[in-house]
Amino acid sequence: MIDILALLQHLSPYVDMTTIRQMSRIILAMLAMTGRVTMLGISRWTEEGGSYRTVQRFFHTVIPWAMLFWLFFQRHLLDPQATYFLAGDECVVTKSGKETHGLDRFFSSLYGKPVPSLAFFALSLVHVQERRSYPMMVEQVMRTEEEKKAAKAKQAAKKKKTKGKSGRPKGSKNRDKTQVGLTPELTRIQQMVQKLLSLIMGVLSLEHLVMDGHFGNNNAVQMVWQCGLYLISKLRHDSALYFRYDGPYGGSGAPRKYGDKINYASIPAQYLKATTTEKDVRTDIYQADMLHKEFAQALNVVIIVKTHIKTGAWAHVVLFSNDLTLDYDRLMDYYRLRFQIEFNFRDAKQYWGLEDFMNVKETAVTNAANLSLFMVNVSQLLLRDFRQRDSTVNVLDLKAHYRGHKYVTEALKWLPKKPEPILMVRIFERVSRLGRIHCPPTNPSPS
Repeated sequence: MIDILALLQHLSPYVDMTTIRQMSRIILAMLAMTGRVTMLGISRWTEEGGSYRTVQRFFHTVIPWAMLFWLFFQRHLLDPQATYFLAGDECVVTKSGKETHGLDRFFSSLYGKPVPSLAFFALSLVHVQERRSYPMMVEQVMRTEEEKKAAKAKQAAKKKKTKGKSGRPKGSKNRDKTQVGLTPELTRIQQMVQKLLSLIMGVLSLEHLVMDGHFGNNNAVQMVWQCGLYLISKLRHDSALYFRYDGPYGGSGAPRKYGDKINYASIPAQYLKATTTEKDVRTDIYQADMLHKEFAQALNVVIIVKTHIKTGAWAHVVLFSNDLTLDYDRLMDYYRLRFQIEFNFRDAKQYWGLEDFMNVKETAVTNAANLSLFMVNVSQLLLRDFRQRDSTVNVLDLKAHYRGHKYVTEALKWLPKKPEPILMVRIFERVSRLGRIHCPPTNPSPS
């Protein structure tokens, strides 16, 4: 079995050895334990030296998590030959009570409405070939009073909105759309991206940041561009996009910029890149450099149109990037792979305590959230050996394995004499299989 303490030794320049030893005990306990992952729950599964007070001290210690994430990834998970891109998304964790640091009403996709909860924004490195996401940085979302007031004012303005004259006032000047005022949300994300890029500089080269449709706007594009990256995101399905004008010059004034407005029901065939049919559903993929009047630069737009052959019903999705050289298949693949970060959140909630922790203070909340996502990377490393024998092995199998080892270790302490090493191996192998969903074939016993 892999020595967890040995895996963490390289973190010692940035964390003292006492904290590293505590972390190794906590990780071993989390790998083996059942029930809710709280400080009390962890303390019941730790080895000697992992009392409840010790676990408490760990969670109230200031830890440079961003550095630990990167060092662990660089040492154990980095593939120098692979292609990576950066993905970002927000995770909402429902919480009750009134004293938890950062408690607010955030929109939950599970409930379909704002609920009392905590929110965390995470940046992950996505391995394109492996098709896996590795969390790299997690920060709690703290909305200022100004943000809350602005959000309420925006909602009120939408309700009172009346239709007026179209277009802008006569005589108004063109504004420079590259000069944007970043919202507090975009400022937070930009600071996170810049911090992460400064850590990985010289080791890993990144070009793209992928985020969901919430960031399908010019302000997000400019924020990402200021970080030296291209944005990949999604536009509204009814976005007003225009083809470039390629007709003759009129002879006076500035050259015409905007051509025909796109009609999603009838996209010119010259932009069709691929067509596939599966179970009476035809998928047409279009790609074109297009203009949007709210964006500063031209956009690389990919439109995916799905049509039911028998009924004629159709729907479409509009993806985009400000990287005009990106092929449609890579753009679609990167946006599809963005969803891997959701699996990180799922595992952190389901197995590693992201929804279980009962910490209240700021440092403790930060450590609980970061530890749960750090465990996602630790578990991916540990699963590599298992998946060499069986690619279907999952986190439940991993936890059952470590829990079996824990039971055997505790039982052997009561024996007056330890069994022979060969017998010990067989005992560990048999017991560690209990509770697993996917088990490798047993080695036949010698006659």
